[in-house]
Amino acid sequence: AMTNVPTEDELHLELYRKMATIRRFEEEAARAYSRGLIGGFLHLYIGQEPVAVGTSAALRPDDYLLTTYRDHGVALARGMSPRTAMAELYGKVTGCSKGLGGSMHFFDTEHNMLGGYGIVGGHIPIAAGTAFASKYRGEDRVSVVFFGEGAVSIGDFHEGLSLAALWKLPIVFVSANLFEHEASRLAAQQCQAFVGTQVIDSELLQALEHALQLEWVRDNTPLAPSPEPAAGPSNPNDTPATLPDELRDIEGAVRQRAA
Repeated sequence: AMTNVPTEDELHLELYRKMATIRRFEEEAARAYSRGLIGGFLHLYIGQEPVAVGTSAALRPDDYLLTTYRDHGVALARGMSPRTAMAELYGKVTGCSKGLGGSMHFFDTEHNMLGGYGIVGGHIPIAAGTAFASKYRGEDRVSVVFFGEGAVSIGDFHEGLSLAALWKLPIVFVSANLFEHEASRLAAQQCQAFVGTQVIDSELLQALEHALQLEWVRDNTPLAPSPEPAAGPSNPNDTPATLPDELRDIEGAVRQRAA
């Protein structure tokens, strides 16, 4: 990880190299697309390089990162090789998703980059799920999810932030947009509406480092499992004993309403 470089100048140089690599990659991808060598859609990351690189610099290798369909730069910043990324765009089996995902669906389990997603806002509950898994298992891992201001009008955005705030999940939401835009201010206001969340508006690397130090983000205390019953459930549809109390209450209310 870049956070282990010995001096600030070396850190800045490494960050610059990664940003330059992403820019050159995207420029070549655009040329190949214009020549008809890349099928489907092509969503470039030009202009957003600092977001992915700065975020990755603040994370550990075992942390999770999820993003939107504009995912090439995020994958490269996280550690994917340009050769593997370009192979995916060309539809080759040597690509990160075996050539089946294309531009919008990069995935790299080796570097814990858990996908680009084509549905606006649809990936936010998935990121909340990875954070829930980390907390449930008592792991010291953080999930980071990128989204744009367009996601704040999507129901999945509110569902994901609600669960993250309710259970104090180890997750950081990164809104990658133009701060002077009215929609960006709306995104910040929407985030602040959730009790337990904190909106940090500052230099990206400093903001991420601050966010990762919040008490619940690196807290690896697992969710307390429900007590084991004296005997196994007689009905296979009974609520599993391993669900946390909050989920048991939700499921019980749903079952009662459906009865």
